[in-house]
Amino acid sequence: MTSRKAVDRLEALREQLRFHAHRYYTLDDPMISDGEYDALFRELLELEAQYPELVAEDSPSHRVGGLPLPAFASVAHASPMLSLDNIFSEAELASFEDKVRRYLKTDAPLRLITEPKLDGLAVELVYRRGVLVVGSTRGDGVVGEEVTAQLKTVQSIPLRLHDAGETPLEELVVRGEVFLSKKGFLLLNQQRQEEGEALFANPRNAAAGSLRQLDPKVTARRPLDFFIYGVAAPESLPAASQEETLRRLGQMGFPINPLVTVCASLSEVEAQYRRILEMRHALDYEIDGVVIKVDDLSLQGRLGATARSPRWAVAWKFPAVQATTVIEAVEFQVGRTGVVTPVAHLKPVDVNGVMVKRATLHNQDEIARKDLRIHDTVLIQRAGDVIPEIVKVIPEMRRGQESPIIFPTTCPECGQKLAQIPGEVAVRCVNALCPAQRLQQLIYFAGKSGLDVEGLGKKNVEQLVREGLVRAIPDFFHLDAEQLARLDGWGEKSARNVLAAIEKRKTLSLAQFVAALGIRHVGEVTAGVLAEHFSDLHQLRAAGKDKLVQIEGVGEQTADSLVEYFQDPATAEMIERLQQAGLVIEAQGKSQTLLDGRVFLFTGSLHTLSREEAKHLAKTLGAQVATSMSQRVTDVVAGEKAGGKRKQAEQMGLPILSEQQFLALVAQRSG
Repeated sequence: MTSRKAVDRLEALREQLRFHAHRYYTLDDPMISDGEYDALFRELLELEAQYPELVAEDSPSHRVGGLPLPAFASVAHASPMLSLDNIFSEAELASFEDKVRRYLKTDAPLRLITEPKLDGLAVELVYRRGVLVVGSTRGDGVVGEEVTAQLKTVQSIPLRLHDAGETPLEELVVRGEVFLSKKGFLLLNQQRQEEGEALFANPRNAAAGSLRQLDPKVTARRPLDFFIYGVAAPESLPAASQEETLRRLGQMGFPINPLVTVCASLSEVEAQYRRILEMRHALDYEIDGVVIKVDDLSLQGRLGATARSPRWAVAWKFPAVQATTVIEAVEFQVGRTGVVTPVAHLKPVDVNGVMVKRATLHNQDEIARKDLRIHDTVLIQRAGDVIPEIVKVIPEMRRGQESPIIFPTTCPECGQKLAQIPGEVAVRCVNALCPAQRLQQLIYFAGKSGLDVEGLGKKNVEQLVREGLVRAIPDFFHLDAEQLARLDGWGEKSARNVLAAIEKRKTLSLAQFVAALGIRHVGEVTAGVLAEHFSDLHQLRAAGKDKLVQIEGVGEQTADSLVEYFQDPATAEMIERLQQAGLVIEAQGKSQTLLDGRVFLFTGSLHTLSREEAKHLAKTLGAQVATSMSQRVTDVVAGEKAGGKRKQAEQMGLPILSEQQFLALVAQRSG
């Protein structure tokens, strides 16, 4: 066959195979037999082997998997892949709609769109000029793992978009869920059992494990499937609604879940929820709830998102799967902030594919409220299908052998007397030198919530502390390769890898560093807020409570905690040792925006925007937003019935803007 004929035949084969794969995997309506499809596929492989220079990036032959990858690269998402807030009842659904209406300041009917919430693995796919070029996992929501080669083996993910045509979109970033069907899960476990391999606990774990195989050929042998649920940037695919977006994506070749339904009222949403709940176990894939979204994309844009979740969508979770078991013992664990938490050791029980052996009892008030005793038979559930918790005691099962759970009065680790701060339910060890607290702080600092140092998980940190190699945070940066290599289970390679990972973490942003310290009431979001307001660590450490509480999102408890932490001499010594070890904490580095340096106070009723929308708009343009009048306020936006705050602003000689003047001001961003 000549080269020209080979080009034509290869293109024809690829087109036929794409068409028939779409009919089979996406539409579930094949037009040819498996044998005929296999014959076409074999011919494609033979021709590509004969003419390797003609192999295309979007060839169906990529479905069989490529060479094993040495490791996963990181991929920054086009925009954060946020989590959804959960609701569990009709009342919470009504509350969600009410919040949406109040935010939008509207009484107009809201169209909502529902879809099953798959218990799979969220992924992002990037198409350039109609061809799949990058695929990644959700990761931490901001950065994921690149698994392009693995995702190309999933038959229902198109390698080339159907309507790419002569003028395809320059770039389209879509998101969906990779999952394993129940049937595929059973077959996979049956095969693993026959081969003497460990069985997967549930379809979600199997899907995640399949997608994270370094060898794509292994992934290709797993019967993974895929449903699309949206795009990263709505403006990239012109549409007025989520329904229209999904229709356009379906035309491009993406599989759409057939249970997606548009609802005109809350009663229709409730009916759809009940319908899907009833058919849950009849479906060939695992779901754990129903996702509810505002259908209008322009309203989604106005609603925006919090730091963790979109305001325009929620997940109505199904009732948790439950089981009965016995409390065999209770231990009391000391956390990094000194809180003592009772943990029940349970007679192992399978809850929806997960073997549950432990459950938190929260605190002594919860133990008393539920009247929990050792040897009680209890009803447990995986809250949100994840965290085991005890729902209630089954008193009818008591046989007189049960004994009370006695909360300790001294720390189970250091023996110091425990304390309970007035107004808190938590009981704490207030000994700053408590070894359990120190250990948990070290685990937190090195772990995923802190610096996320590869190779320094919980067990390895415990080992380092046990061996006396790490006693405080700075010790991580003074570890010795020879000492590490001699530890049980390590070796020279592991030691080198851990030290290299630590070296990579020696340059941090201020937000990363503050979040990693594990200060009470200061999580990742608050750390980011603080980094926006202070140019460096020195300024943050010097800030008093009065300055801290003026920052939006920093309350009195958080301010007290920050002041106490940074005024502690032990903290000063730790930071000095870290800097001597070469740790560099970089300033936030803000780009100049329209309203930089200005502090806005909004008062009165606005008409064009809701108050929250106006605040959000000001913040996106670099301004700070105050909630009360103070010397730091530079501008006041006054709507109808502004009242006392407007009078205060007049007395202080501050500029007062009407809603129209504020809108004209912010309109300059597009000028």
